[in-house]
Amino acid sequence: MRIVRAIVYMIVGLFSYPGLAIINKLRIEGTENLENLPKKNVLFVSNHQTYFAEVIAFLHIFCAVKWRKRNKLGIPYYLLNPFTGVFFVSAAETMKQNWLTRLFELAGSITVRRTWNEGSTEVRKGLDPSDTRKIDRALKSSWVINFPQGTTKPFAPGRKGTVLLIKQNKPIVIPIIIDGFNKAFDKKGLKFVKKGTVLSVKFKAPLDIDYNQDSDAMLANIMHAIEQSEAFKNKE
Repeated sequence: MRIVRAIVYMIVGLFSYPGLAIINKLRIEGTENLENLPKKNVLFVSNHQTYFAEVIAFLHIFCAVKWRKRNKLGIPYYLLNPFTGVFFVSAAETMKQNWLTRLFELAGSITVRRTWNEGSTEVRKGLDPSDTRKIDRALKSSWVINFPQGTTKPFAPGRKGTVLLIKQNKPIVIPIIIDGFNKAFDKKGLKFVKKGTVLSVKFKAPLDIDYNQDSDAMLANIMHAIEQSEAFKNKE
């Protein structure tokens, strides 16, 4: 399976590299926080602006770090031997749209069913238990990228499913802050909207987690770490 994923990474990587590093400008910070991580039980939590563009950027960066590049991509020869030990969480509805989204699914998507509809006022209830088990299994062998808000809308409330995953698995938690992707790409992250945009990706140091902390307080800390808390909203 890893061979299939490596081939998919090479295909997606070659087609996406110009949009990230040539047509737009990818600015990377904090990759020193990735260099000594274990190969499993690492959870990345990030804000979310498009369905796919930032995930693709993360995959490029992880591959570059494997080749000892720091805070830059450079020439993408890293795609010859990509880093495949990472999965990303995505909505099942999104991954069934067309052949291209199914290709991304082969790249390492953990598809989960939404317990809420985007745009509705329904209270979020977290992940389905079977979907939680999928992520648990992935963490036992790999890194996992999760988007606590579950939507591309800025400052949307976080979901407690993320807290459940952290309390159950006790992973290293790395916050990521991204920006510029919603300006450069459409909502799916596959079509250009504005060229020459600065795309920023910042990896922060691992969170100091108190696993006995109240779930609401832990979620508030996570949302603050990815700059999606009320405090950051009020700065806008």
